[in-house]
Amino acid sequence: MKAIAHPLRLKILCVLGEQEVNVQDIVDAVGTSQSNISQHLAILRDKEIVNWRKDGNRVFYKVADGRTLTLIGMMREVFCGEESDRA
Repeated sequence: MKAIAHPLRLKILCVLGEQEVNVQDIVDAVGTSQSNISQHLAILRDKEIVNWRKDGNRVFYKVADGRTLTLIGMMREVFCGEESDRA
């Protein structure tokens, strides 16, 4: 929970949703530097919250366990009053 509680990491997980996304697309969607995103992705990788693969010079990430997205959706409902099919 601590690893996903950081606002930027939560935003990264929301960008990923149920799809696989490359780092540059995450940077574009979140709006911060690539080095900052990479640091947060490293934490998510270390805690096994995301999986990654490399294809040439691009790195792709996806949420490792779909239940994480369910958890994020439930947190949105409880704390933000939002109902969402997708984190």
